[in-house]
Amino acid sequence: MTERVVSPTELDLRRIHAPEVPLERVFSPAQVQQADDLKLLGDVGFSGRLLKKDDRFRLVGRIRATLELACSRCLEPFPMPVDLEVDLTYLPQAALEPPVPAADEEVELGAEDLTTAFYRDDMLDLAHMLREQFYLALPMRPLCREDCQGLCPQCGTNLNVDRCECTREWRDPRLAVLRTLIEKEHG
Repeated sequence: MTERVVSPTELDLRRIHAPEVPLERVFSPAQVQQADDLKLLGDVGFSGRLLKKDDRFRLVGRIRATLELACSRCLEPFPMPVDLEVDLTYLPQAALEPPVPAADEEVELGAEDLTTAFYRDDMLDLAHMLREQFYLALPMRPLCREDCQGLCPQCGTNLNVDRCECTREWRDPRLAVLRTLIEKEHG
């Protein structure tokens, strides 16, 4: 049997024997990023500790990073600092009971379910945990600033940077027929 190569973002849980192990790690964006929809600006820092009790591990600590997001109004990229506290419990994947429900089956989650994850092959993938926490921290509608003016709906000009000559009057296209009838009557 060949031994698995451990990446810098993985923890080999077989090597953890003490009940508490301090963890101080710095990861490059390349080590954490996996998809194009998550962009990191600079390194990701994790400081905390790993607590062991039998085959159960608890990861407690703080994540610090800066994400680059696109503003939902003007579409310009902007940095979003992230400073997150994490407290996660990891169980071996074999402990996953009952089996994963069918896709159409409804399952009610408890508070503990939201902080419990599973590890496989005695490895804890910290990059996966970091990406998951970043996705959970993303705002529903990221804004570069609260008073962002957005884009002109007609010409696409970024109204934070420039002004345009477009008229801002909006007319509901569903009422166009009614508007022509009123204009004929009064015209």
